Amino acid sequence: PNLSVTALWAFFKILNRTTVIGQHNVGSEPNTLLLSNHQSMIDSFPVGAFGFFPRSLFKPHLVPWNPAAVENFYKSPVMSWFADNYKCIPIKEGRRDLRALHRMVEVLPHGVMTLFPEGGRSRNGLVGEGRAGSGVLILRTRPRVIPVAIDGMQDVLPIGRTIPRIFRRIYISYGPPVDYSEFLGQPRDKGAAQAVVDKVMDAIRTQHEEIRKLRVARRRR
Repeated sequence: PNLSVTALWAFFKILNRTTVIGQHNVGSEPNTLLLSNHQSMIDSFPVGAFGFFPRSLFKPHLVPWNPAAVENFYKSPVMSWFADNYKCIPIKEGRRDLRALHRMVEVLPHGVMTLFPEGGRSRNGLVGEGRAGSGVLILRTRPRVIPVAIDGMQDVLPIGRTIPRIFRRIYISYGPPVDYSEFLGQPRDKGAAQAVVDKVMDAIRTQHEEIRKLRVARRRR
């Protein structure tokens, strides 16, 4: 995994111009969950790489687990090999995969994970609504939840394109951990799970708006 992480870091840092904000918020503790908005099929790679690199070279548990759609990452032997090498957890099409959820609950307390609550890629680059599934994982494992906002990946690999572009501008913002303790005393049902996700999505949305403002300011210089 470290070879893959290093190669991906180089691709996004050197061949694309990536601005990273708030990496110090991520930390290095196990049971850390990065929840991010979703713009491209390969978002998990820069989100995970910039969150923990280069610490992940010396602390293998900091190479994130990545739940990955079977129809995208397991459709060929080469992609399957890469996905498995990058600690991907296959999720069957339709996303209601209890076996995958069980695997996430099993590995997250001992490592870190990147997850996309929207469940699908944004068509307009904006932050959509989150689904309750991520909240179920949070209430079961009680991780440190880091809200992540990403922007520019829709230009690197737009929907319908298979080869990533280079020389694009990418922004990644890691926010402080979300305090969801108010939901821990409630019944662990879909309502509580959705409420947790909604709170995280609000934080992601705020960070994404700040990135957009930064992008506009840089264009005016």
